[in-house]
Parts: sequence; C-alpha cells; structure tokens
Amino acid sequence: MRITLDSPVRDDVAALLDEHLADMYATSPPESVHALDHSALLAPGITFWTARDDDGTVLGCGALKELPGVDGGAPEAEIKSMRTAASARGRGVASAVLEVLLAEAVSQGYGRVSLETGSQDFFATARRLYGRYGFAECGPFGDYVADPNSVFMTRLLG
Repeated sequence: MRITLDSPVRDDVAALLDEHLADMYATSPPESVHALDHSALLAPGITFWTARDDDGTVLGCGALKELPGVDGGAPEAEIKSMRTAASARGRGVASAVLEVLLAEAVSQGYGRVSLETGSQDFFATARRLYGRYGFAECGPFGDYVADPNSVFMTRLLG
C-alpha cells in the first residue's frame, strides 16, 4: 500500500468520496453531515491523501484541514474525509492513513488535531480507531456547534 498526496477530483477518488457522502446522508440528518465533497477538498489549507494498492486501486483516503490556533496558539488541524473502500476494509487502511495524517500534522507544527464523526452505531468503528490513536472526546471546535448526531474528538501533538 502506498499513501501519497493526491487529488480528490480524480475519477476513482471522486467515486470513493461520493460513496462516503451517500453513507453520511443515509445515517445522519442533512444538517448533521459535515463531510466535504471532492471540490470542497480542493480548498486552500486542505491537504488530501489516498492509499492505493500496488496496482493503483484506491483503497482509502483522508485529509487535513488547517485551523487557526486558539488564543494565538499554534495552528491546529482537523481530520476530514477519512474513508476506506468497502473492498479494502479490515486491511489496516484507515490506521495507515491516520498515521500519515498524524505524522504530517506533527511535521507542520500543529498543536492539536481534532475531528467530528457521527454518534450513531455506524460510526462506532471509527470512534474506536481514533480512541486507539489517543483521541479523546471533546466539545465542539472551530465552527461546529453541539449536535446530538456528532461526536467531537481531539488529540494534542508534540
């Protein structure tokens, strides 16, 4: 598996992100879906990676979105668009992508990495993954507001 910077508008990646959005809308009310579509992932301050098999098949993806630091502190990052292709689940793709995102966050000097995920059972596997990597539940951050359909998690870096 290779994890590299990539474009979210490549056809195979866009298809994976479309699946991601479809699942988000199938499991959460529209006002509680915070996933970004492929064009939104092209915004400045967002870096996007894919995991690919040796034959080039996309296995998963993830992104870091830069956030301003709190009270003049170090800038922070938000994890966005973590997704593993259905055919690649159980192969460690999410862990591998998350490790790359965390290493990049450290190298960029971010003081903290946070994320929003769903509170429904559908997202339990994701919450367990983040917990294994030292993320703890927190309150809303950035532009988020309290939402019973969201779980906010954060991890200090450094």
